[in-house]
Amino acid sequence: MSKPEKKRLVPALRFPEFRDQGEWKEEKVGTVAALYKGKGISKAEIVANGVRPCIRYGELYTIYGEAIHEVVSRTNVDGSELFLSKKNDVIIPASGETKIDIAKASCVMSDDVALGGDLNVIRSSLNGIFLSYQLNGPLRFSIAKVAQGDTVVHLYPTQIERLDVLVPCPIEQQKIADCLTSVDELITFQTQKLDTLKAHKKGLMQQLFPRDGETVPKLRFPEFRDKGEWKEMQIGDLNPFVTSGSRGWATYYANQGSLFVRITNLTREFIYLDLTDKKFVKLPQEASEGVRTQLKEFDVLISITADIGIIGYVDANVPSPAYINQHIALVRFDTSQVNSKFVSYFLASERSQRLFRASSDTGTKAGMSLIVVQKILVALPTVPEQQKIADCLATLDGLITAQTEKLTALKTHKKGLMQQLFPSVGGVAGEA
Repeated sequence: MSKPEKKRLVPALRFPEFRDQGEWKEEKVGTVAALYKGKGISKAEIVANGVRPCIRYGELYTIYGEAIHEVVSRTNVDGSELFLSKKNDVIIPASGETKIDIAKASCVMSDDVALGGDLNVIRSSLNGIFLSYQLNGPLRFSIAKVAQGDTVVHLYPTQIERLDVLVPCPIEQQKIADCLTSVDELITFQTQKLDTLKAHKKGLMQQLFPRDGETVPKLRFPEFRDKGEWKEMQIGDLNPFVTSGSRGWATYYANQGSLFVRITNLTREFIYLDLTDKKFVKLPQEASEGVRTQLKEFDVLISITADIGIIGYVDANVPSPAYINQHIALVRFDTSQVNSKFVSYFLASERSQRLFRASSDTGTKAGMSLIVVQKILVALPTVPEQQKIADCLATLDGLITAQTEKLTALKTHKKGLMQQLFPSVGGVAGEA
């Protein structure tokens, strides 16, 4: 019986100029790099106008990507008490919450940056950005396997030294680093666009609704500027149908395969329900009769336990039949008298959210009764003006959704590239 053919150490996707360059070399990190530990910099030693840039391990999780060109934190700790970087150093946290999260590498692109005490430092002649991408991608699970601990996970230099790293020639390393860096630059640009849209929406909502104690908004569409003051009233004054789901129905709907809306399907960013992870089939007509109140288009949903005041709006995209559990209140207005989407945006505005926060200040388990729901205040202009405001904010939400999808697609593209631009340890079959 012949031995299986050993797979070649080449990536599935390779730039044309390197396709005749042969296999990558498999090396232990300890043979191509020296390993060090940073020195402690406490949170109290971070100062806004410090003389020296510094990096603490937690910032790798929250701020930095594979390459660190600009350092955000500074300190005045004397340089003799610090571990200072050399350009091209790769840093990895020495501790973290989970084994998979600790596999987070960044390349420091400047000399003399103070590196905190809970950082492992890899110093080598390899292209540091290339190495960071490989550690964050193909080697991520290898790092997770050697990390130790459960409640707090630790990663030591001796463990990193034993990792296998795959190395092509320096020019190919640079090419891969440049390719992935360009994708990350696109991701950063698209993220900034998304953040700008979200900030614009937040500012617009603050101006399109009256402030506390005021009866007209700061910003009003021209055709409504002579339409007088908005009327403030309680939800109950609008004679809505108000109900909530019941405990125990979740199991029934799960068994029937119906869509069952929970608080986790509501988000603070959007009034639209998050059904990206929905799993359901339509309930047979005979089984749906007489159970609980089905959601209808234009219903307004409000979380009334735990995280109180998250707003949902039922639009035409929500499948039917669908139901809610006991943690959500349903408010159904006469749509000839009130624009439900407008009310949803109003309740999601900062003005209303402050009142929701005040109602839950007794603790995270505080609940809001349906009687209290009917006492919630809303400020209403004429129905045409309600429609105009709702349409404006819905258009902006559409732009935010499209931008979010574009950003997600870029991140997926990057993930796919990283899977193809690096061989896996042990080799992959064939070249692109």
